[in-house]
Amino acid sequence: MNFRHIACLLLVIALRCTSLVAAEPKRPNILWLIAEDIGPDMACYGDPDARTPRIDRLAGQGTLYRNAYSTAPVCSASRSAFCTGMYQTSLGAHHHRSHRDDGFRLPSGVRLITDRLREAGYFTANIRELPPELNFRGAGKTDWNFEPEGKPFDSARWADLKSHQPFYAQVNFTQTHRVYHKSKTEPHDPARVHLPAYLADDPVTREDWALYHDSISQLDAQVGAVLDLLQREGLAADTLVFFFGDNGRECFRGKYFAYEQGCHVPLIVRWPEHLAPGKTKDQLVSLIDVTTTTLEAAGLSLPDGIAGVPLWGPQAQEREFIFTARDRIDDTLDRVRTVRDARFKYIRNFQPERPYLQPMAYAEHTNPNYLRMQALFAEGKLDARQQKFLASHRPSEELYDLSKDPLEFDNLADDPKRAGELKRLRAALDRWIDETHDQGATPEDPEALRKILDDHDRKMEQQFGTKAKS
Repeated sequence: MNFRHIACLLLVIALRCTSLVAAEPKRPNILWLIAEDIGPDMACYGDPDARTPRIDRLAGQGTLYRNAYSTAPVCSASRSAFCTGMYQTSLGAHHHRSHRDDGFRLPSGVRLITDRLREAGYFTANIRELPPELNFRGAGKTDWNFEPEGKPFDSARWADLKSHQPFYAQVNFTQTHRVYHKSKTEPHDPARVHLPAYLADDPVTREDWALYHDSISQLDAQVGAVLDLLQREGLAADTLVFFFGDNGRECFRGKYFAYEQGCHVPLIVRWPEHLAPGKTKDQLVSLIDVTTTTLEAAGLSLPDGIAGVPLWGPQAQEREFIFTARDRIDDTLDRVRTVRDARFKYIRNFQPERPYLQPMAYAEHTNPNYLRMQALFAEGKLDARQQKFLASHRPSEELYDLSKDPLEFDNLADDPKRAGELKRLRAALDRWIDETHDQGATPEDPEALRKILDDHDRKMEQQFGTKAKS
């Protein structure tokens, strides 16, 4: 073979390699914008009190999901699920703020999303440090009910992202976590806000609802600042953005509770050139589906046993059911499981002898509705629907037609006309408990629980000057 033949052969090999490289799809950067304790209470979701122009603009640029849900009505259990793509009840991570210092690890084969992405070549970050001109920091929250192995993230600095692509990053926002803060520029007028029917029309509830919307406006400004930063640095076109809440709003019957307000969250997704702008979808979505969608968008094969389903792509499917779980929350012991489909929701109270509104020290000190509604109940100033949630015990089963009763006032579990729906959802929940190996029926270790409650008492005394009623 002469020199000319060798040169031609090398050229052919080079062209083929170039073709292969060009054919490989470019992997996107991925950014999760995670708000705390928030419902779908933005103008783009139809909230009449919302002032959310930046989040609304994001929705116009992407896809808004109307029926997205966390797997638990409290942050640590929910976050333990969506950082892995597995139900917290399958991991032993279902009790709020458990396993913080006892060496508890994830089950074999279950891994953080960041570990999987890092192995695939992604740089990972949980952003705390943002450019000074933004004048705020990311919370850097993880709040998992297990101890991770190794280093979960490569960085906490926004400045590291541009030079480390593709990246996966989170920015966690605290504005909608209590205690709320009044807007300094354009506060909401308590007299003009629209209260949900489960709240009494009272000066305390009105002031709190106005402050919640002030906090959403502050969140909107910070989300917009991060998105503007992404654009200025030339990263927006190559970045898949997810905006969502870690659990529902903390009002009354919201965060901590198994009703819609406790787990219904906003979810908006933007991916330029891949997802058409301005779309709205009504399909049921669990936040663990965000995890699997992220992995698939990054080009990874989905791990065996992962519980989430992708929102798009070859393995996409629409859910028939959404499942949520409430377990111990701080000093409040409980076990509740729920399943809903497109119309009906079934709730199973495993401890119906307990009241809806059990003592909860943290909520009693940070949520003015918690004690105010109890006081109004004692004074006979609540209507029949509001009184329901102050009852001394609960039914073992609840069934609601969400198409007619979205606030879950009218329990249809004993309605013979709904016996078919009750049986069907009861069976679906039984299957889920069995197939996902729900660990909720196993009591916590008494010694470990006592330590957790003692630590909680100390924190309450340090923060509020009083002990919990645990």
